[in-house]
Amino acid sequence: MSGAGKKIVDVAKKASKGIDWDGMAKLLVSEEARKEFSTLRRAFDEVNSTLQTKFSQKPEPIDWEYYRKGIGPRVVDMYKEAYDSIQVPKFVDTVTPQYKPKFDALLVELKEAEQQSLKETERLDKEIAEVQELKKKISTMTADEYFQKHPELKKKFDDEIRNDYWGY
Repeated sequence: MSGAGKKIVDVAKKASKGIDWDGMAKLLVSEEARKEFSTLRRAFDEVNSTLQTKFSQKPEPIDWEYYRKGIGPRVVDMYKEAYDSIQVPKFVDTVTPQYKPKFDALLVELKEAEQQSLKETERLDKEIAEVQELKKKISTMTADEYFQKHPELKKKFDDEIRNDYWGY
């Protein structure tokens, strides 16, 4: 197996081991998202399988003697010489060094966005709990009880009354 082929197979193995497909599947809510996710997983598995089989197999050696008997030694020797003179250039990765810093920066940005999202979720959960509590008590709540929880509104109404501003 060539060096580049071996690297591709190793990367594919590491990638498939590092993905928590079941964990990600649990986070999906809609049926459409589940369908898209299964399509993504199937495509990933197909590509990974292709990489594993295609690059892990060594090519079968050519039986030059067999062809010499059937075709003739001059033609076969000409092809063998041409085959042996082929130099496959070694793959040099010039793309990864360009995009690795950008990818790492995006990962940092992603972590920050995740933290902000968690904080916002926590704030919204508290707000939802307050609204649900208010919804339960609204039919029996007095204005004074409401203003105890929202003093800024009481101040606003008091200022409007004091300034004789009735909204028109």
